[in-house]
Formats: sequence, structure tokens, C-alpha cells
Amino acid sequence: MARASPRSVRAIALGHAEGLIGDDTARFVKEHERKLDFAVDAANDARFEYFGLRTVYDRYLLRHPSSRLVVETPQYFLLRVACGLSRTPAEAIGFYRLMASLAYLPSSPTLFNSGTRHTQMSSCYLIDSPRDELDSIYARYQQVARLSKFAGGIGISWSRVRSRGALIRGTNGQSNGIVPWLRTLDSSVAAVNQGGRRKGAACVYLEPWHPDVEEFLELRDNTGEDARRAHNLNLANWIPDEFMRRVEADEVWSLVDPDEVPELPDLWGADFDEAYRAAEAAGRYVRQVRARDLYGRMMRTLAQTGNGWMTFKDAANRTCNQTAVAGNVVHLSNLCTEIVEVSSNTETAVCNLGSVNLAAHLVDGDLDWDRLRTTVRTAVPFLDRVIDINYYPSEEAAASNPRWRPVGLGVMGLQDVFFALRLPFDSAAALELSTRIAEEIYLTALEASATLAEEHGAHPGFTETRVAAGVLQQDLWGVTGTQTQRWASLRERIAATGLRNSLLIAIAPTATIASIAGCYECIEPQVSNLFKRETLSGEFLQVNAALVAELKAGGLWTSDVRDAIKRADGSVQGVTALPAETREVYRTAWELPQRALIDLAAARSPYVDQSQSLNLFLANPSIGKLSSMYLYAWKAGLKTTYYLRSRPATRIQQATVTAGPGIATPEDEAAACSLENPDTCEACQ
Repeated sequence: MARASPRSVRAIALGHAEGLIGDDTARFVKEHERKLDFAVDAANDARFEYFGLRTVYDRYLLRHPSSRLVVETPQYFLLRVACGLSRTPAEAIGFYRLMASLAYLPSSPTLFNSGTRHTQMSSCYLIDSPRDELDSIYARYQQVARLSKFAGGIGISWSRVRSRGALIRGTNGQSNGIVPWLRTLDSSVAAVNQGGRRKGAACVYLEPWHPDVEEFLELRDNTGEDARRAHNLNLANWIPDEFMRRVEADEVWSLVDPDEVPELPDLWGADFDEAYRAAEAAGRYVRQVRARDLYGRMMRTLAQTGNGWMTFKDAANRTCNQTAVAGNVVHLSNLCTEIVEVSSNTETAVCNLGSVNLAAHLVDGDLDWDRLRTTVRTAVPFLDRVIDINYYPSEEAAASNPRWRPVGLGVMGLQDVFFALRLPFDSAAALELSTRIAEEIYLTALEASATLAEEHGAHPGFTETRVAAGVLQQDLWGVTGTQTQRWASLRERIAATGLRNSLLIAIAPTATIASIAGCYECIEPQVSNLFKRETLSGEFLQVNAALVAELKAGGLWTSDVRDAIKRADGSVQGVTALPAETREVYRTAWELPQRALIDLAAARSPYVDQSQSLNLFLANPSIGKLSSMYLYAWKAGLKTTYYLRSRPATRIQQATVTAGPGIATPEDEAAACSLENPDTCEACQ
């Protein structure tokens, strides 16, 4: 097998001389040059699909500060990432080979910054709402700017800031509410991009009892007064169960100013219900609305913008390992709704992400479970290692991460697995396999964290967690798990030495790293069998390789079939030349019942101790459909949901299609955070 020239490692020295590579990484590579160089295999480049390789070239390879020419090859890029996180050559080589096989990839900030002078490798930062005072608000602006500068995705709450018209006692004036403050935040996010490589991105969370909630829901509207719009911010509703119960019962909902009842953001469950009802009974509200009217406004925002995500405060706190002690509260999720961690005025929650490529673990038509376990056992220590090496742009982040040591191991390529096993996405067998995968990864990750705790000690916040009392994530859902002997052994180990990490599993969007790995994004169904990707490098036509292989094997990949799929914008449901079983397996997200996606997410939730970036898809949403869908998600116990995809993101060019009946399709969707266009993606991966 061809080996790269030993001189290639000198790319590290060049990067170091130009101020790109960190001193420790340069020293490590110099000391172990021969071993590292011998391990690099340029033939691994052939594992990339063209689009994945193009993405690596455009966005991840280090470039000379002046000439802007790349100074590392794809394999030496992966080696640099591995060396930046390793202590021995064996560790570096093993981790390099895992990434080079595309079986696992860390998230983009780690790929960007590992081994460099600015080792900010964390993906997500969760910032509690500023206090209702000028200094606190401007301190939050500075935190957001610093975190965004080094490629962090931002989640920030704004529920503590008083509403429009509230009294300002110091000046005897009236507040302008939260919208002007969020406009300033919007401008800051646009100005400070993520390391010069992708747009800055932030999501603002607001609880629905805040009197400015209706104006908040209008921030992304394309109509109305532009001075009261914030087009760069993402929006999310942080919803207590009390609101959903009142929606279901068609009751009144009271809007309460946080200046009047400041304790509400720090309460959840029965404590929130009691405080909220007491304030309501005392008449301490600004005004009252029908709960269903406000819920309908939320649904309208989702239908019009895909934004205003539905995330559930009580479920997130009730099932979070970090909330065992009073005062430890989850105030929000992150930019992509998969992180659920406690935060406070003095602690900004942080998470480091990476994802297992399930498609790379397929062998002879089945999952290689032993290899999957090996991958997880390798990934968890490196995710944990980031916590110690990481550069923290704010004091609040530096205070939180070493205390809790949370990580977020996720998956991608679930759709690839279903295709390989010919499982319809909404089948009982698919749900069973998905849940089994989730259990295996969570169990193995816990075992890896227990091993780290035996070697280095439990994380400092361990005694404040539910696990310290013997309660694991599945216990909070009333689920026992299928591997009873391994679970029992694990519990004994945790009781003896604890865990190194308070949280371990988070299923992130993976839009960019999935394109590198050449697999489908995270836990999502495919959006089309045929679509066009638009990138900085041009337009690329993507075809479902699994479908093509199956049709070629059956002699069905004909020009007539290809033209029919093009006319249907990537759907095979109307192509009657194909067997019914094939059409069922290759349905798109738009053709699946969304209840199935929610059921899959709920079934794996007992093994996801953080949360999941769960997109939902409705080609033609109505308020009624959305209302029922999100009510079902809440009743299923989901902690968070993500985008509502309301129509296909692209239309296949049909210039080469022979004459045939036309099929009407909606106009192209805006490219923001599009799965097909990860160059414009605002996701944390």
C-alpha cells in the first residue's frame, strides 16, 4: 500500500512557523515524526465522496495566512486533529485511523481548532438569561461575541429581562421590552462570525409567560416593521407543562412580567406550577390570553419560518442528570436543541460533540456491534480530553465545563442502515433497531466514562447528580434495558467510583460532518432520492446511491425511471415500474408519517441523557396539523424539537428530462440551515 512521504509531516512545522499550529502539537509531532508519518495513509482519501472531499478542502484545511493556499492534505488534517488531542503516538495513530475510516468524526469546532493555537473545540454554549439590568445585558453581549469568534454555537435565554411598558424605577420611565435588546444581539451575531469560517449563529429562548412573547414570535417575520425584526437569530420557546395543559384544556394563560415575579425562570415542575398560579391568583399579571391563541401563534411562526422551536422545560429538567439538587436548573437548550445542561449567571454550560457514523459499521448486511462498541470506547475519552485542553473564551464557560465534564456523543447515518437492511423508516423493525443502537451506545459510553473515573476520578459535580443516587437515564423513563447483566455490572462500578462525565449522549444535526463522511444526517430520513447541493464550490447533483444500486441490480435503472424520479423531484412513490416494497423503503421525509419520527425519538430517549435535534417535515403545514403534532411530541415526553421543514429545500433541474407530465412543486426554500446546503448551515456541526 502506498505510503505518504515522511516529508509530508513538515506541513505541521510550516503551520507552526506561520502561527497556525500550537506549540504543544508541533513539539509532539516533531518528537514522534517517524511513527506518525508511517501511520498516515493517503489512500484513505479514496473513502471520501467528491462532495465530502470538497467540503474538507473548502472549510477545514488550514490555509497560509497570506497566500490562502492550503498547508495540509486531508489525511494530515485528520492527523493534526488527532495529535492535538493525544498524549502518546499510539493514541494519535489509533484516533487518526478511526477518523480516516470515517467511522467517527468530532464536531466542526474540534476539526477546525484541534492542534492549533486557539484550541476552542467545544460546539455548544448555553448562556442563562441576563439579569434585568444594563451591566448584565452588555456583559452577555461580550460573552456571545467571544464565544462566537472561536466557532461556538450559542443558545441564550432572555426570560429575565422585563417586558415592554414595565416601570423602570431608577428613571421612572418605561421599558422598551426585549425586542431592542435582541436587535442589538442580532447585529452582534452577524458581525462576529465563527472563526471566519461560517456565519455566527445564536438561538434565543423565551418562556411563554413573558409579556413580550408575541413580539418575540414576530422577530423572524418577513413583513412588518424591520426595526423590530432580527433575521440572524434563531428563536425557541421554552415551554412549561402548565402551558401545554392549558392549551389542551382551552384555558386562559397569564402573561407575567419577570420584574414582578423574578423567580419563575428558576422553577420547574410542581414548584413552577405553584408559583405561577399564586402570582396569577394575586393578579400579578400584565394581561391574559387564551392559551390556544398563543399556541396557535407559535404554530404560525413555525409554519412561516421553520423557527420558534418547541422545547419543553419540565421534561428537560425532570430527566436531566444534573438537576438532582435544588437550584441546579436547565434554563434553555442550545443552538440546535440537542444539549440539555444546567446554567446560571456564573456558569455557561458547554458541550463537546462528536458522532458515530453508523453506515461505516455495516458488515454483510448487518451492524458490526463489536466494532460499534470499540468506536464508542475510543470516542468518549477523546471527547472528555477536549474538556482539559479546551480554550474557554469566557470565565463562565471555564467554571462550568470542568465541574460537570459533559460530552455529547451522537450518531449519523441511521437512514443508511435502514436502506442497507431494507427497513422502512416507520416500521416496527426500524424502531426496534434504532432503540437497540441507542441502548448500546449509551451503555458503552457509560462504561467508558466509568473507566475514566476509575483512572482519573469522578467529575467534581458527581455528588449533585441523579446517577450518584443510582438513577440512570432509563430509570427516569421506567425502562429497564435489554442487556441486564452489563447494566448490573455498570451500576456496581458507578456506585464504587462514579462517572467522569455527567452527561454523555446528544444527537446533533451533523449536517456538515455527515457530508464529509458521505452518510445521511444524524437520525433523519432522507429528504429526497435526488437533489441538488449548492456550495461555495458550485452545484452538485446528489443521487441516492442505495436506490441506484438496487435498481441497477434489478435491471430497473432505465432512462424512463430516471426521468420519472426527476419529474417527481426525487420521489419514487409515483414510479409504478418499481416494486411496492422498493417504493416503501425509499420514501422521503415528506412522505413519512411524522408520528413515526416522534415515536422513534421517544423510544430512544431513555438512552439519550441530553436530547436530540429532531426536525419534523410537513410539505403543506396547517395550524391544525402542527398543533396536533407538537402536542403529541409533548405527550411522548420529548425534551426538545428542532426545525419544522415545511417544503423541499430544492427542485431538481429538469433540463435533460424527456417530455412527460409535469409535477407542481413549491418554490425553493431559503437555504438557511439546509440539510442539502451545509455551507450555509447554522448548526453546531
